[in-house]
Amino acid sequence: MIAFVTTNEGKYREVSAILADAGVNIVREDRSYPEIQADRLEKVVRFAATVLDDQIRGDYLIDDSGLFLDAFGGFPGVYSSYVHKRLGNPGLLKLLQDAKTRAATFETVFLLRQGGSHEVFHGECRGTIAAGERGTGGFGFDPIFVPEGAAKTFAEMTVTEKNRVSHRARAVAALLAHLRGPKQP
Repeated sequence: MIAFVTTNEGKYREVSAILADAGVNIVREDRSYPEIQADRLEKVVRFAATVLDDQIRGDYLIDDSGLFLDAFGGFPGVYSSYVHKRLGNPGLLKLLQDAKTRAATFETVFLLRQGGSHEVFHGECRGTIAAGERGTGGFGFDPIFVPEGAAKTFAEMTVTEKNRVSHRARAVAALLAHLRGPKQP
């Protein structure tokens, strides 16, 4: 059994749905952990693992995700949670009012501790920022992010629809490939 350490119910719902369909069961460990201020998501999860290794028994999974805006050189990126708490979607939309581009990338990095080792998995989803908030599903910046090739924001999608294209789903796919091991000839 793998414990997914997160205080975010939405993340747990998305990840557990994909993993359950693949026959991998996880349990939610509803707790926070230290997140350092760093320039890359991977640094954040690697630091958190140094703390959680002493606190969590058994295998665990943690993640860090961010919204990287092209117009601002990747900001808010690793600071996405803080920016969302302080500005919210309306504040971010206001910042983008006169921006030359609304292109953005959502990224997720998972760290899996299994046995004594740590493995890291990445996923990303390119898209654009909508003109306004749309939809009631999802969480965080989901109401303003439209993935490439879609007309709906993440918040307008069902969990199943979002899991077909999202950054988190792509990171989970990389995690599943690792858990399944090399393909047999």
